[in-house]
Amino acid sequence: MQRLALFDLDNTLVDLNEAFYLWAAEFVDEHGLSRAAVDWLITLDQAGYPDRELFFTQVRSHFHLCEPVEELWGRYRKRMPYLVRCRPEVMDGLSFLRASGWKVAIVTNGTADNQFGKIQQTGLAGAVDAYALSGIEGIRKPDRRLFEVAAERCGMTLEAGGWMIGDNLIADIAGGRAVGLRTIWIDRGAEPDCEHETDYVVTDVLQAMEILSANARSC
Repeated sequence: MQRLALFDLDNTLVDLNEAFYLWAAEFVDEHGLSRAAVDWLITLDQAGYPDRELFFTQVRSHFHLCEPVEELWGRYRKRMPYLVRCRPEVMDGLSFLRASGWKVAIVTNGTADNQFGKIQQTGLAGAVDAYALSGIEGIRKPDRRLFEVAAERCGMTLEAGGWMIGDNLIADIAGGRAVGLRTIWIDRGAEPDCEHETDYVVTDVLQAMEILSANARSC
């Protein structure tokens, strides 16, 4: 099997939950809301609102805000790249993989400005060989084509195998398995007792990198 590792971005390489909390605190201060509003925003986020336009529609209505949904959503996208971070040890892990002969790419869903901004601001743009963003390519995981774009930009093909690492059981794990990749699910406890089929389950991307290195040594 070729040394190809495709990584999700949010809550895999970067901690989106931590960044969201920082954004929520700033948002509450900016709008003069009570501190309880932070908990409300976090609860709404965890309740399953990946569509941020719908999320901000709920926020605007709940807090009786004057700004249009489009403005709230746009300001969020502009701010988030400056709040997310990639831990130094994760950057070191990516560097080690590439030095060991791995081709590494990011495969992520999301708007182009938001996701590309995160990749640039965290330094990940220079820490990987390639990236495929749904907002740029016009296709979303688990669509096979987004995985193909990432592999091709690494000079490889899906037919030769590889790995997909991510926290979403549908987009990352089911999507990766469907295109013939081995998978590592990063279980963050958001989907308790959820059935899944994956090669490995970890709680941190650093553990996933250790598995990749161990499998490469055994081949």
